[in-house]
Amino acid sequence: MAGTHELRPKPLLRVLLGDVLRGVRREQGRTLADVARTARISMPYLSELERGRKEASSEVLAAVCEALRVELADVLVEVGRTLAADRVRRTAVVRPGVGAFRPGTARPAGTGDVLCLAA
Repeated sequence: MAGTHELRPKPLLRVLLGDVLRGVRREQGRTLADVARTARISMPYLSELERGRKEASSEVLAAVCEALRVELADVLVEVGRTLAADRVRRTAVVRPGVGAFRPGTARPAGTGDVLCLAA
């Protein structure tokens, strides 16, 4: 259907997690070396996590959160907010009365012409 293709790929969880972790670290004014040492992981590995190039295990993610003195739940809530905002930007808007629909014909609920909102 015209107008339903996506203009950009959906965000990856590892990228969103990395963005949040980097943001927290920078807000605290801490270095990669400091956080990596406290979390007992290598600085290059933490850098890769922050750039979304590596998937963090649950153990590593917990260690980084502990090193940053932030709750894992709070990190995940922030990632969830970002995902939800992205979903809203992608949500299709149904415009009744446009396209092939003719008055007096039945159409299943929830169907219609779709426009994608892209930010």
